[in-house]
Amino acid sequence: MADEQGATARETYDPHAGIDKWLRLWREERLFEAEELTPASPKDEKRTLVVSMFPYPSGDLHMGHAEVYSISDTMARFARMRGQQVLNPIAWDSFGLPAENAARKRNLDPRDWTYGNIDIQAESFERLGISFDWRTRFHTSDPEYYRWNQWLFLKLFERGLAYRKEAPVNWCPTDETVLANEQVIQGKCERCGTDVVKRNLTQWFFRTTAYAQRLLDDMDQLQGKWPDEILSMQRNWIGRSTGAHIDFKIEDREEPVRVFSTRPDTLYGATFFVVAADSALADELCDAEHRALFNDYRTALASKAEMERLAIDRPMTGVFLGRHAVNPVSGERLPVYASDYVLADYGTGAVMAVPAHDQRDLNFARAFNLPVRAVVETGESDPAETGIATAGDGVLMNSGPLNGLRKDEAIATVIADLEQQGVGQGAVTYRLRDWLLSRQRYWGTPIPIIYCDSCGAVPVPDDQLPVKLPESGYTLRPDGGKSPLETATEWVNVDCPSCGAQARRDTDTMDTFVDSSWYFLRYPNPNYEDGPFDPAGVAAWLPVDEYVGGKEHATGHLMYARFLTKVLHDLDLVPFTEPFTRLTNQGQVIMNGKAMSKSLGNLVNLQEQIAQHGPDAVRVTMLFASPPEDDIDWADVSPAGSVKWLARVWRLAGDVGNATPASDDNTGDLELRKTIHKLINDATQAMESKRFNVGIACLMKLTNTLRQAVDGQLGADDAAVQEGTAALVRMLSCVAPFTAEECWVRLGETPSVLKAGWPEVDPALLVEEQVTCVVQVAGKFRDRIDVSPDISEQDLQQLALQSEKVQAALGGASIAKVIVRAPKLVNFVPARG
Repeated sequence: MADEQGATARETYDPHAGIDKWLRLWREERLFEAEELTPASPKDEKRTLVVSMFPYPSGDLHMGHAEVYSISDTMARFARMRGQQVLNPIAWDSFGLPAENAARKRNLDPRDWTYGNIDIQAESFERLGISFDWRTRFHTSDPEYYRWNQWLFLKLFERGLAYRKEAPVNWCPTDETVLANEQVIQGKCERCGTDVVKRNLTQWFFRTTAYAQRLLDDMDQLQGKWPDEILSMQRNWIGRSTGAHIDFKIEDREEPVRVFSTRPDTLYGATFFVVAADSALADELCDAEHRALFNDYRTALASKAEMERLAIDRPMTGVFLGRHAVNPVSGERLPVYASDYVLADYGTGAVMAVPAHDQRDLNFARAFNLPVRAVVETGESDPAETGIATAGDGVLMNSGPLNGLRKDEAIATVIADLEQQGVGQGAVTYRLRDWLLSRQRYWGTPIPIIYCDSCGAVPVPDDQLPVKLPESGYTLRPDGGKSPLETATEWVNVDCPSCGAQARRDTDTMDTFVDSSWYFLRYPNPNYEDGPFDPAGVAAWLPVDEYVGGKEHATGHLMYARFLTKVLHDLDLVPFTEPFTRLTNQGQVIMNGKAMSKSLGNLVNLQEQIAQHGPDAVRVTMLFASPPEDDIDWADVSPAGSVKWLARVWRLAGDVGNATPASDDNTGDLELRKTIHKLINDATQAMESKRFNVGIACLMKLTNTLRQAVDGQLGADDAAVQEGTAALVRMLSCVAPFTAEECWVRLGETPSVLKAGWPEVDPALLVEEQVTCVVQVAGKFRDRIDVSPDISEQDLQQLALQSEKVQAALGGASIAKVIVRAPKLVNFVPARG
């Protein structure tokens, strides 16, 4: 037997040994390739598609990559070991702002920067042992891919789901581009941290609001399969509200202004009217007397972030516009103000202000000395005196015919009255806004629209797709606030596809969320040329069975992918309405309690960790540190400890491999086999529930059990030891693939261990013939007895009562209560004497 404490130099575990050999064998044997990428048969339970949110090529892989791909690769390997046909694909989300900014900084073409980084990441993925089917590889910046971005855009355009309008948008002065609401974090650009300002620009949108209710309803398919937190975040983001649309007549204006309210029962409490200061409506309503003050206010508003505008605990600002609105139920004249606390692109951009029952309205009323009239008796103090709005339910008062009614009855009554008068109606609205996808940058998918003075906005014909990015004749740093594509005059100027006259291309590119909203559909056949994806491949593999990625994408990428999948379903292009069957969120890899950052000096370099400890130890450390959804603090984990465990498995495999093989009719020590099969069963259950840390703990326990057996009386030639060691190595291949391959060969087996499959559990060895029951008196331990695991509560109670130790503890006292938890606990509670 080898010495566990000190092996010879020849027998020292090397975490880097054999990596090139095993990479070569895996490639030659094509072990990670699904048998068929586009089988003729439809998807069944034997096929599993495991997808991680695809990487952005900003540089080499980092610690976050190591975590998420260790998780998804373990899922893929586990499914493959259990006989599944697995597709574990890879592509790159290769368009986007960071690459363009990096290219500008280095005076490079974004292509050179992007594709160079992709090659680096691809090699790093291989050396980390990630079991991708490399036939799936593509890049969203390839014209062969983004052609279909443009094709899908035009399909949405045909259905009225892609449209162009002028709107106030989030503008990042540093990145010089528009940002979607999801890309603004606490008023700052998520990419560079610059304060975001508002601008009015003509932009392209996808009409996500048309699918708001379906996005809500279809969450029923995801319940129990997606994290509850993500579903809750999406419900809140969609923000369904029921109430009424109410039309307010504006003096000296023919068209009324419509508002939405969830509390139309409080209509008699409206004492003023507010419109968004940055809206076209405010500009229209402002009279000449107040114009200068309004213009100054509006200019100052551009630097305010949306989160700041929506805050309650801040000074309220606004401007009277010199107009009045008329309350449709009371006829009361309400002064019209423009303010920053109403948003132009939320609802109708106007609100009826009921200050007694809405805190922001109340703060504004107090700031401008406006009336506060309570119309719901909630039992709370008068808001006009306390400065605290009463938003609860109660009985209506100061409300004419509604007096004495409770909320629900009052709402129904006032809606009926509004509808009868033709000045309102019951309605459902959503907080969700349409998807803003125009970007004023170069490195993205060109929008396939041509503008003709005669024909207007003309779609680029299908046979002229893709509209490729110009490779020369453009400027990445244009002057005068232009987008880079505006400078490519030869590319911009084109004949109109409809009339042949001189026309111009759209010079914006698409948000990269468009790329990522459907990329997973192309994996089964990335070279398909007759459509965005191969229908046979989609039918065979989709929807995604296991999707892995960060929860920061809850209201961005995940929402967009769900939206576009529903559109594709309505176009009869896919047979399902949800793209991802199950979702796993991974936590962050942090250092000393904080997110890794150059400025904090706490970055951990992945390649340095791999060079020091080997790829398997890094993977094991990631997986063993916590459940996937929890953060991992690298300061608290031990990759060196992982190396020591892997070395113990490696030495164990060498000892067992050098022992005399057991005869075919020898099954080995029975008790050891029972322990082995229980640990296999526990590890299997942990892997099925994605508790990889628990599964690895089972493997570590099995390692200790087998080591003790080898060093004890049984020895390495015991059949149970040999069975258990082979099972250990097979399971190890899911989390430490290189070491598992080395160990498999050391056991005398033929590579690859991946072909051996996951070990089977013998159910007969899991049956406990007897279990130990603890017997207590008044909660204190008195005896233990061995009983059958299926003993009844009554029989267990009688058996426990026969114990001499129990009788002595009772001392003749009568029993007031008996607690029985068969087969493991009986507690006698004596009566107080």
